[in-house]
Amino acid sequence: MTTMSLCMVDTHAHLDMSAFDKDRREVIARALDAGVGTIITVGTNLESSKRAIELAEKYPEILATVGFHPHDVATVDKTDIASLGEIANHPRVVAIGEVGLDFYRDYSPREAQLQALKWQLDLAAKLELPVIIHCRQAEKDMLNLLCDWVSLYKYPRGQGRGVIHCFSGDSDNSRRYLDMGFYLSLGAYIGYPGSESAHDVIRSIPEDRLLIETDCPFLSPQSHRGKRNEPSYLPLTIEVLAKIREESSKEVAKKTTENAQRLFLIGVNKGGGCFKRVLK
Repeated sequence: MTTMSLCMVDTHAHLDMSAFDKDRREVIARALDAGVGTIITVGTNLESSKRAIELAEKYPEILATVGFHPHDVATVDKTDIASLGEIANHPRVVAIGEVGLDFYRDYSPREAQLQALKWQLDLAAKLELPVIIHCRQAEKDMLNLLCDWVSLYKYPRGQGRGVIHCFSGDSDNSRRYLDMGFYLSLGAYIGYPGSESAHDVIRSIPEDRLLIETDCPFLSPQSHRGKRNEPSYLPLTIEVLAKIREESSKEVAKKTTENAQRLFLIGVNKGGGCFKRVLK
């Protein structure tokens, strides 16, 4: 694996999960050594979001997001959304997420998913925070809902609406998300053997709307399939993405880092690490 000197951003990780309880410090140290200077740890419910904030308070390289994942919204009500809004004001929080629709697993009733997503989109607009969108086998409902939301709320000029996490849609979906002001984020799955059919779509994404992520501990790179994913593997995804787009790894790393900094205001008022640090 090539170690890059550029300060890369893992825009979607779950370092609060128990998979990292035994060696979290070491995982962060390996990420820094690999050139990953900022790791955005994404909340999936109220407790997970609080843990993400605690990690962001402890480690300067970590930033947090807060949100209810569609798997966790079966009993979410307005009181829960109000509680989410309170912690979203923390200075280390950079987005509302992970929010969305998952009609593949259907762990939460679809009506509950739609309602929770609407509430959280409204919260994001109120706080002028970008959103991190999870969408699995629910593209039609998602696009319709986001289109309505975009028509109602105007974000500050030039600020991105948010990001479609682990994007795997077709060229039409890509265009519609981009037209609404979203970024598209890709993970290590683009290097899986079955991903070749998506390469044309990947090549078509404008360079100023492209992000990368690990989604760790999930979706490990092909060379680490069956093992826990972690932020230090991000350069592997950059190399695959560079090959698909016929660009240099350095340029892909540079552009995706700049895009992440712009969307999440990293280095402006939220901090984020960009250096190697000895963890005590």
